[in-house]
Amino acid sequence: MTEADLRDLGIVRIPVPIPFPQAGGPVNVYAVEDAGGGIALFDAGLGSREAEAALEAGLAAAGRRFDEVTRIVVSHGHVDHYGGARTAIEKAGKDVPVHAHPADVPKIAESGPRWKDLVPLYAAHLLRLGVPAAAMAGMEREEVGGFHLARRLPEVRPLRAGEVLRFRHLEAEVLHMPGHTPGLVCLWDARHRLFFSDDHLLEKVSPNPLIDLGAGERWRPLVSYLESAGRMHALDVDLVLPGHGPAFGNHRQVIDRLVHFYGKRQVKIRAALEKGPSTAFEVARVLFPWARPGDLFLTLSEAVANLELLEARGEVVREEEGGALRHRLA
Repeated sequence: MTEADLRDLGIVRIPVPIPFPQAGGPVNVYAVEDAGGGIALFDAGLGSREAEAALEAGLAAAGRRFDEVTRIVVSHGHVDHYGGARTAIEKAGKDVPVHAHPADVPKIAESGPRWKDLVPLYAAHLLRLGVPAAAMAGMEREEVGGFHLARRLPEVRPLRAGEVLRFRHLEAEVLHMPGHTPGLVCLWDARHRLFFSDDHLLEKVSPNPLIDLGAGERWRPLVSYLESAGRMHALDVDLVLPGHGPAFGNHRQVIDRLVHFYGKRQVKIRAALEKGPSTAFEVARVLFPWARPGDLFLTLSEAVANLELLEARGEVVREEEGGALRHRLA
């Protein structure tokens, strides 16, 4: 099956522009013919004017309108995937239910904490990771700017793992695939061997395993991600419909390449720690010497996630020294 065949299954991919080059291109909104008529949206794009215009134009090109939207399924709680949902509902002119996994609902719902309220918590955590106070300014500006491109939703209905979503031509099982976020979900249509991967698996970009203090102390995103990727690896998938970029096949090859990529990153970390104990910030600078100040949260998250994986394998030990967490080879 190719992406050209998707229209026969009532699926239209609508690329929506975003200002985040690290994401791997425009974010995809999938309009899917719903079982009782109308269309369901898997993700809703960003909340910027350009994104909203692109979504409206994409629907029109497919002969669809906002007032045909019956429900919105949000794959995970990042602004480029839920940010346009509220506008879509307003343009529909009716009550359109929004669904997401409970673990990510606090990122999407109005009742959840705002980034500005979490800044002191994250600032204290980043200091423990060895980040100089002066280095946090660029990260804070970039994060706050991104959250301005999304409006929270007054109500988000829980989406449960194993639930089956019935569309006109598809029956898709909800798969909880934590890693990129704690509550990321994918949709799996076993009959047609279609896998809606959103940001769980991208063909050319590695999903960022992000620091998420709201997920609890035991949350280790890369450990969870690799377990989720292993479950996807076992599926017989013909076509992957990702959150960014065109559809692709050979999902096992993409996953194997990604695991190898992380393995090479861990080799660099072990080499750095052979020179002596290091903070996560120091490790991030070794891995990403070219990074801009605004990339700090992404690069630090990568360093922390790989260190946590090595710690889980017993290869690295974490110790607190003078208020900072340092890592050494076991």
